[in-house]
Amino acid sequence: MPALNPATLLLTHNLRAKALGLAALLLGLGGCAQLDGLAQLKPGLSTGADVQGRYGPPSRIWPEPGGGQTLEYASQPFGTRCPMITLDKDGRVSAVVDGLEPAQRARILPGMRPEQVSRILGRERSRVFFELSGEEVWDWNIQPDQAGYPMRFNVHFKQGLVFRTSQSMVFPSRFGFRDD
Repeated sequence: MPALNPATLLLTHNLRAKALGLAALLLGLGGCAQLDGLAQLKPGLSTGADVQGRYGPPSRIWPEPGGGQTLEYASQPFGTRCPMITLDKDGRVSAVVDGLEPAQRARILPGMRPEQVSRILGRERSRVFFELSGEEVWDWNIQPDQAGYPMRFNVHFKQGLVFRTSQSMVFPSRFGFRDD
């Protein structure tokens, strides 16, 4: 077997990295496209079977008082929405909410437990513990700001309770990749 030229190895490595990045992007966009058309779900008319027939199985199911349930369709780590589709006890759609819209993010208050946060926002993109501050920070990708830069919504926990929330802008790196 002939020895490979170092320049050929570097080119092969770069092409492989770009192909993996493109594949991840396409998978992320595919998940977003799958959840388009939520406006077609009609409260009182659409059923849980309609929802799952169109969007597939939910990423999580939350029980509701009175026998209903909420279907969570988390799109993290690539998406910026989290449809929460609530079904009444008869299995009919009663509400459709994006867990990551500003009104939902504003519901996150100091003193809340992690399960309460997940119940509102859906599955997080990542969790990081900061030893010096004693904070565990969960984050979600959210819609870009007016400048078009990707944004993250962050929930800071101390001793298992929400301490504060923040937002951060994700600037592109000099290598063309995000900070993931």
